[in-house]
Amino acid sequence: MQIRIFNIPLTDTGENLAEMNRFLAGCKVLEVEQRFFQNEKGGGWSFCIRYIDSGTNNTIGQGSGGSKGKVDYKNVLSESEFAVFSRLREIRKALAHEDGIPAYAVFIDEELAGMARLPKLTESAVAAIPGIGEKKMAKYGKTMIEQYNKEV
Repeated sequence: MQIRIFNIPLTDTGENLAEMNRFLAGCKVLEVEQRFFQNEKGGGWSFCIRYIDSGTNNTIGQGSGGSKGKVDYKNVLSESEFAVFSRLREIRKALAHEDGIPAYAVFIDEELAGMARLPKLTESAVAAIPGIGEKKMAKYGKTMIEQYNKEV
């Protein structure tokens, strides 16, 4: 069991609440405790969430063999991250077509989502994503980064 705390100020524009909802959608929640708080910056709600780690960074529920069901990345990623994710999927599709292999053999959606969350696509940042090893990085990672950065 793990614990994560979210503080949602009364002045929240919806961004903090959306982040908490994305987190909740990606893990098995055991208990949620909420309390109102007041401090020098104002007030808000504090949520203490006890959960079981699904082994997928608590934001993505795609496991091996698809046993956890299909993930809707439009709900998991922010709007800007999803735009990056969509473009990366297009590049992945082209790379897979060139090699005559299925798209998931290039990168799985979970790896693309990890790339989409990066502030900037660099070789070192992409290589640090779980599941992307030296071979995959050498064969597809560098090309993926070059094609994406060429368009940005």
